[in-house]
Amino acid sequence: MPELPEVETIRRDLARDVKGKKVKDVEILNSKVIKQPSPAEFTRRIKGVAFKAFLRRAKVLAAQLSNGDYLVVHLRMTGQLIYSAQREEKARVIFVLSDGKYLNFNDQRLFAELRIVSDWQKLKFVQSLGPEPLAAEFTLAKFKQMIAKKKTKIKPLLLDQTFIAGIGNLYAQEALFLAGILPARPANKLKDKEIKKLHATIQKVLREGIRSRGSSIDNYVNGRGNPGAYHLRLKVYGREGKPCVKCKTKIKKINLGGRGTCFCPKCQK
Repeated sequence: MPELPEVETIRRDLARDVKGKKVKDVEILNSKVIKQPSPAEFTRRIKGVAFKAFLRRAKVLAAQLSNGDYLVVHLRMTGQLIYSAQREEKARVIFVLSDGKYLNFNDQRLFAELRIVSDWQKLKFVQSLGPEPLAAEFTLAKFKQMIAKKKTKIKPLLLDQTFIAGIGNLYAQEALFLAGILPARPANKLKDKEIKKLHATIQKVLREGIRSRGSSIDNYVNGRGNPGAYHLRLKVYGREGKPCVKCKTKIKKINLGGRGTCFCPKCQK
């Protein structure tokens, strides 16, 4: 699933390539991905309008339209949003742009969602989101306060989007490894120095993910259809049975909260 770095990369690509362009036409090839409003109303509300800005909240992308509406995109597991000179064969929705190119919305498994709304901030799933981990207000003091009474195991807690927004399975595992914390530790049992380290490593891996233009483990590609590179520098994610990059101990894998979780039994305590 695309996480914060992947969605932010796509947002930046579209802000550079698509901002200011108008939607000349919309081709809805599979209406299942249109969650709101009806496909006919969806087409009516976006046809002929321009993309004014591209915004992000957690893993959700929102395009501000020139008519005051917002196109809200939730990529889920396999969604892609690609600006291209060609129609994509696997596209579910194609936005025909005023420059003669296309904004292709692909989704192999049909889990992704498109909406047009008048106020995207009022969507229930947006309102339920926790703080942005790269925002100025996500201070160490705030993080300590957030964790203080949480008995949940730290790794599932990091995946809880109502607790903190945008972190998924990959970046949670990497942050915990760099912080030297076992994923199954209860959050409220972490020491101050461990919380400080984790606060720093969360921001470190997310920023590095953005600089590397995301991680292309499965279906992710950026806004121009190219893979990211952060997966080439992973320390624990997907490395079960391989030697730890620090101590050479074999990486172990467990299941936490229904998600596979890799860690080093020696480096993480």
